[in-house]
Amino acid sequence: MTEGKFGKVAVLLGGTSAEREISLMSGRAVLAALQAAGVDAHAFDPAETSLWRLQDDGYARAFIALHGRFGEDGTVQGVLETLGIPYTGSGVMASALAMDKWRTKLVWLAAGVPTPRYRILEARTDFAAVAADLGLPLIVKPAREGSSIGVTKVAAADELAAAYQAAAQLDPLVLAEEFVAGQELTAAVLGDRVLPLVRIEPRATGYDYENKYFTDAVRYHCPAGIDPAIEAEIGRRALQSFRVLGCRGWGRADLILRGDGSFSFLEMNTSPGMTGHSLVPMAARAAGIGFGDLVLRILEGAGRG
Repeated sequence: MTEGKFGKVAVLLGGTSAEREISLMSGRAVLAALQAAGVDAHAFDPAETSLWRLQDDGYARAFIALHGRFGEDGTVQGVLETLGIPYTGSGVMASALAMDKWRTKLVWLAAGVPTPRYRILEARTDFAAVAADLGLPLIVKPAREGSSIGVTKVAAADELAAAYQAAAQLDPLVLAEEFVAGQELTAAVLGDRVLPLVRIEPRATGYDYENKYFTDAVRYHCPAGIDPAIEAEIGRRALQSFRVLGCRGWGRADLILRGDGSFSFLEMNTSPGMTGHSLVPMAARAAGIGFGDLVLRILEGAGRG
């Protein structure tokens, strides 16, 4: 039986990050799928119950459906390591690296993974010089947030200071990144394979937090409908970007494909969304993997270290 195979499973959801609302949506979807498959799965919200209860309550595995800080950044992973409970997704180091967009870039650049040019912003930064270096428009973002929270597209140099202040309220580490015009794609990784790419067609207001999760204005295309040779190269590079960070199990790389066929990776998500608008389940469906099967495969890959 599935229940006996996995033992008692905690679906970690909610948490304390700015992405709590999305995590609750993801976690409930995962929980329902596991229970439908006969798994002895239970919701566990670290914002309401101490993680140390996992051991006391006899949990054998944890499915991490937390997003953002304190759930996707190595913190929860470290606690689970201490408790000796296998968990889904990447380990402590890879989770911490991938959550930090600056340090992800440092690793990717060292490994030859293409990623947009950037500058670190501080209160004393010469914003005009940054705009001249990276060009306009450009993107300002907190380094350790997800779901486009705190991200601003800056069209004029005199807007940079306000964009920096908005991002710095969420994270003292703030990046300015060159704007790469092109098609928005995601490459989902499941185990050792890359699933079919998803092409995102955002509305005029952009692919922001609201449009990602709470409207149907964004259109998604999977298969992505791009040149097969380019898709194969993106898949190869996506696996490289995943592995060089030390990731395991599953994840999702976000990237931009330029009109000339070149591309740049923006970030790696080690605990991607599993909501009705989420991209990994969409890619899995295109590969013939239903949501319930996807959740079970992710759970099967739970490990430690």
